[in-house]
Amino acid sequence: MRQQFNVRKGGFFTSRLHAGCFCAEPRADGVCVFKCSLNRDTECCRVGKESILITLGYSSALLKFESHAEFSSFANTLKRCRNENKEESVFSQRTEEASAAQYFQFYGCLSQQQNMMQDFVRTATYHRAILQNHIDFRDKVVLDVGCGSGILSFFAVQAGARRVYAVEASSVAQYAEMLVKNNHLSDKIIVLPGKIEEISLPEAVDVIISEPMGYMLFNERMLESYLHSKKWLKANGMMFPTFSDIHLAPFSDEQLYMEHYSRANFWYQQCFYGVNLSSLRGAAVDEYFRQPIVDTFDIRILMARTVKYTVNFMDAEEADLHRVEIPFVFHMAQSGLIHGLAFWFDVAFVGSLVTVWLSTAPTEPLTHWYQVRCLLQTPLFAKEGETLSGRVLFVANKRQSYDIQIVALVNQTGFRSGNTLDLKNPFFRFA
Repeated sequence: MRQQFNVRKGGFFTSRLHAGCFCAEPRADGVCVFKCSLNRDTECCRVGKESILITLGYSSALLKFESHAEFSSFANTLKRCRNENKEESVFSQRTEEASAAQYFQFYGCLSQQQNMMQDFVRTATYHRAILQNHIDFRDKVVLDVGCGSGILSFFAVQAGARRVYAVEASSVAQYAEMLVKNNHLSDKIIVLPGKIEEISLPEAVDVIISEPMGYMLFNERMLESYLHSKKWLKANGMMFPTFSDIHLAPFSDEQLYMEHYSRANFWYQQCFYGVNLSSLRGAAVDEYFRQPIVDTFDIRILMARTVKYTVNFMDAEEADLHRVEIPFVFHMAQSGLIHGLAFWFDVAFVGSLVTVWLSTAPTEPLTHWYQVRCLLQTPLFAKEGETLSGRVLFVANKRQSYDIQIVALVNQTGFRSGNTLDLKNPFFRFA
């Protein structure tokens, strides 16, 4: 049920916030028509420019304001009320509120959980990694970070785990709880709604399991939550996955480059319903080239052997992922135009019995991560035997993603190119 309250300027309704309680009431007689208690877990978000949506269980109230000043005043008061006596978590400090709301809404959908669960390579590899290393789980306490539907928690129990703490911050936690109860595992799996940075566990754990990888490995910044969870890991504990390799290589793809460039041709029109759009074409080209391209490709477009960068989850700290610099030197295996760099990643589950790999390489069966390609603003020509050097710099932002800076140089000729890309806004070419 959704109720709408118009908070009119000069006041049909006025709002009061005190002692963690919100009340909207008519000024004429002072009778409260809507009242709710607020705490740190109350879900509320901005809607449009001058409205706030407050969610209470299965009910929602949409509060509309007639002026931005009234909206800002109420929003600031609401924020102070919710944050009263509350120290901001690591997650809150690094994440914009709007980004977090969108993120958890997305993963709260069963359709998105289904999309990930139906990725056979992903799900079957996790199942194999856990079950084939059953001695690492038998009679152990396990933490599942960002459990989603809880599928990895069920795998841990199948491998003999004594108890699993399944932590999930999105609303899909309620569905995970339903699955646990329906499968009669409430004595084994404990679903804890909330962020790993904010919840508490009653004990340390022997194993941490999670699926924290995003596009290009780093997108969504869940790897930091995965590393944060180590505060609950015993000194001799294990992590599944254990480490990850990100691979990159230069590629040549004239069709892709021209296709991407021509996307801006719409803005070249000089008479669009009588309007000259051409002054925006340059800005459109820049915007499209800031988009990493998510798709798959034939490895024959690669022009050199890959460079590998490893993130060891057992040793890495959260701060290590705030700025990731990957230097590269490629020895060109063929002559031609270099249109950009291609990326993919592998993760390894290092168990006591076997090490299992999950690969998103273009030579392996396709996963929902696909591969990612980043175009250079201007292609570079290189001959076989020449070297291409430079760096890729990932800089974390508060939108749960990264700004990517690429600089590349053909050493023998001195020609340079590069690009700056927004990993939060990829172009899904496979669709």
